[in-house]
Amino acid sequence: MTKIKVAVNGYGVIGKRVADAVVLQDDMELAGVCDISSDWRIRIAMDKKYPVFAFDDDSKKKMTTAGVSIQGTLAELISAADIIVDCTPKNIAAQNISKYKKAGLKFIVHGGEKHEVTGHSFSAENNYETAIGRDSTRVVSCNTTSILRTLTALKKAGLLVKARGTLLRRATDPWESHLGGIMNTLVPEPEIPSHQGPDAQTVDPELDVITAAVKVPQTLSHLHYWNVQLTRKADKAEVLNAFRNSTRITFIKYQDGLSANNTIKEWMLAIGRPYGDMYEVALWEDMMKVEGDELFYAYVVDNQAIVIPETIDAIRALTGLIDNGADSIRKTNLSLGINRL
Repeated sequence: MTKIKVAVNGYGVIGKRVADAVVLQDDMELAGVCDISSDWRIRIAMDKKYPVFAFDDDSKKKMTTAGVSIQGTLAELISAADIIVDCTPKNIAAQNISKYKKAGLKFIVHGGEKHEVTGHSFSAENNYETAIGRDSTRVVSCNTTSILRTLTALKKAGLLVKARGTLLRRATDPWESHLGGIMNTLVPEPEIPSHQGPDAQTVDPELDVITAAVKVPQTLSHLHYWNVQLTRKADKAEVLNAFRNSTRITFIKYQDGLSANNTIKEWMLAIGRPYGDMYEVALWEDMMKVEGDELFYAYVVDNQAIVIPETIDAIRALTGLIDNGADSIRKTNLSLGINRL
């Protein structure tokens, strides 16, 4: 089997997870990871025997001086790859795109960039086939991914009219919570809709969705509350069956002790997930309520992990490895251990 050579630019929160996931795929090969830092994070890549590249000559000099073994610069990594996943911080990826285009290299960016950067936004269960053979796509953010997974499941079941959601957003990533974030306060986003609803519409313009968001003083995950108008009266069992059409939604229960995001994180660690990652949307089954044609539910989103399987599927779509979304999703799920928990 000819493997697609995948480069990862940016070895941070998302980049390290994408690299690890690529290594698990039998149809992909990690061409290397690129960064500018020489601290403990890039040394993890060295320990894993990943080829490490520096962003440019200046970064190469600094990293080499610090004892990081460098294979070359980003330019050399680009020439060795079939596709590159840009996991650099918000707005940086857009500055790198000219390099990828000049080399004729397919590329993927993430939700920190605007839809217009690629002209296509991706969510595997919604629009995989529209990405096949494209030069680039944007894997939408963690919150937007969760919105699309849940609403797409309802839409495919013929149940969705409109959705209104409130998002309780983590303040910052856990590893850098000592550097910033908020404490002892709640910070509502100043505009309604918040950007996640319109972002979901870049993938599926038919969605009638409005979101409001509040930044909260914790770093483990996001929590969403949703009020959905259904196309008709339904019962709880029918709605649960609709959600089960997504292999990336898992159901949790208060009675099992999974009553808060910290207990969910502990659960993921206990079952041996790398970094305690949860790739699924964790939806409270016993909280969910259906009143006539109205649906109420809540779920938790792992902001560091949920986009990882989507990124693997996006690689397959752009490179034409698999032309059927369901087949790619099944393959990715098996490699990452995504199943009915």
